[in-house]
Amino acid sequence: MDPLISKVEGLTLDSLREKYPGCHPEINVFEFYRAHLANILTEITGVDASIIYPQLQWTSSLDKGDLVLAAPALRLKGKKPDQLAQEWVEKFPEDLLFEKPTVLNYFITFYFKGAPLVESLVPMIRGLGEEYGRNRFNGMRDPKDPSKGRKRIIVEFSSPNIAKPFHAGHLRSTIIGGFLANLYEGGGWDVIRINYLGDWGKQYGLLALAFQRYGDEEALKKDPINHLFQLYVRINQELTAEKESIEAQKKEGKDVTELEANSLDEQARRYFKKMTERDETELAQWRRFRDLSIVRYKATYARLNIHFDEYSGESQVTEEAMEKTGNALRDKKISTEDNGAVIVNFAELIPGKEGKRLERPIVRKRDGTALYLTRDISELLGRYEKYKFDQMIYVVASQQDLHLKQLFKIVELLGHKDIADRCQHINFGMVLGMSTRKGTVKFLDDILNDVSDKMLEVMKKNDEKFQQVEEPQKVADTLGINSVMVQDMSGKRINNYTFNLETMTAYEGDTGPYLSYAYARICSIKRKAGLSKEDLDTANLSLLTETHAINLARLIAQWPDVVQNTFKTAEPTTVLTFLFKMTHALSSSYEQMQIVGSEPEVMKARLALYDAAHIVLGNGMRLLGLTPVERM
Repeated sequence: MDPLISKVEGLTLDSLREKYPGCHPEINVFEFYRAHLANILTEITGVDASIIYPQLQWTSSLDKGDLVLAAPALRLKGKKPDQLAQEWVEKFPEDLLFEKPTVLNYFITFYFKGAPLVESLVPMIRGLGEEYGRNRFNGMRDPKDPSKGRKRIIVEFSSPNIAKPFHAGHLRSTIIGGFLANLYEGGGWDVIRINYLGDWGKQYGLLALAFQRYGDEEALKKDPINHLFQLYVRINQELTAEKESIEAQKKEGKDVTELEANSLDEQARRYFKKMTERDETELAQWRRFRDLSIVRYKATYARLNIHFDEYSGESQVTEEAMEKTGNALRDKKISTEDNGAVIVNFAELIPGKEGKRLERPIVRKRDGTALYLTRDISELLGRYEKYKFDQMIYVVASQQDLHLKQLFKIVELLGHKDIADRCQHINFGMVLGMSTRKGTVKFLDDILNDVSDKMLEVMKKNDEKFQQVEEPQKVADTLGINSVMVQDMSGKRINNYTFNLETMTAYEGDTGPYLSYAYARICSIKRKAGLSKEDLDTANLSLLTETHAINLARLIAQWPDVVQNTFKTAEPTTVLTFLFKMTHALSSSYEQMQIVGSEPEVMKARLALYDAAHIVLGNGMRLLGLTPVERM
């Protein structure tokens, strides 16, 4: 920061932090420029700098400037905004950091001068390394007093059902949830990653019966998820056939009482009843299924750079907790009886359209079985007791929008508005056309293996490069997983998209392989240049005067603001769009700013800039959950 501070009289880091809460120029050069500009504009407009500062926004593209101010945002009366904007531009003084601003209608556009930016930004990025873009102050309870600790956030994501295929919705939840957890962790929050498994219910009674009949210990240990699924499919086929047989005999007038009493459905119900009563024999078998499945899940998640702090699940919510919830709903007159079932009739509780939109969910069936809503209420309140979280995010498909709204509203009606307000549903659309080469059952490992195989095929098309890659299968696996994740994050979360192997593994277009290649290409340039860290540390950055160099610096200067904006959007595509914009800028720079063959001092300066860009690209990829590769 020293090159910048020396150019602005009377501006120090301490004075900026005091004047603008949340301003940290030592990790975000944009905030220094913003603060300096706010001070200039205060003199011109008479408006307090604290009002101007937050209105200085970064732009969507470099041709629109580096910062922009909409004159109406300052809320001055008496003159038209476009007239005010023109007057302010005319009064703007000569400045060491900013070019003369331009005006269009009532928008004032400000451009950074190249030399001061490059000379301060490149050392900052190279010094911060993986920390560049992270703002640890976000997660502090009091940024001025670190001893007060960090805010805590729970991110619940992935949440597959044991013994069922890991479907597309779970894949999206896993990718988006992993990204959000990384985002908040980089922002200094205490992040708890929870996987809330579908691991309870009558189907586990049925699964236990299937294992008694057809289970294979070796197969269970080797591949628990696939083996349990095969058993589940087989027993369900038998269940369906049995039900049809009993129904047919009923129509013939036969007595089916004994058949029904000993049916698979009834046996499964009895088995699960023993589980709910905590019968240790039945629970021990269920626990084995669950534990073995989690071991396998952990290995698969590791391929996606994802881990969990807690494998929770429906099974962890006790009958006692749900009974307590049911009693509270009844006592507070939130729930009512309806034909033997217990419902929440929101239309009677909340006036107007909101009450009607929330409908009439059932919380307990006629037979006394508590439904998902009761379980989720109990789990949410139990989590708050355990973790005292400041925020909790549920990463769940948009099909569950109504369920989550009902959940949060009931928690509020129970008298816990403070807890309900801490909860947020991050939703997403569907993945279309996702099936594996081997069939339509979509286990996550199968999906990742298919993409890895396809990526290996693509890599082999360039034999010369393929021969230079060490561990090609491992690289293909990494590139394949990057491809899946980039395709998922390319559009807004709520949009549906079609899972397309050909598109996602292509090097053309804004794809995972293209992004990975952009990172690997800088690695290659650095290897060929053969310069040391000391060479780059002492580079004369004033030699970087080319338009491509200045524009690349202007772009990578935006990275901390891009990350900060992502907290508002909760969209992975906010980050991904920036990274592709950056790779395009890099790609167009290589011809104009060659490394090999240039003058030694120029080479050092250019490589220092490319090194800074390389850091930003790597940081962005890791934030998204991608794995950068150095050769491909």
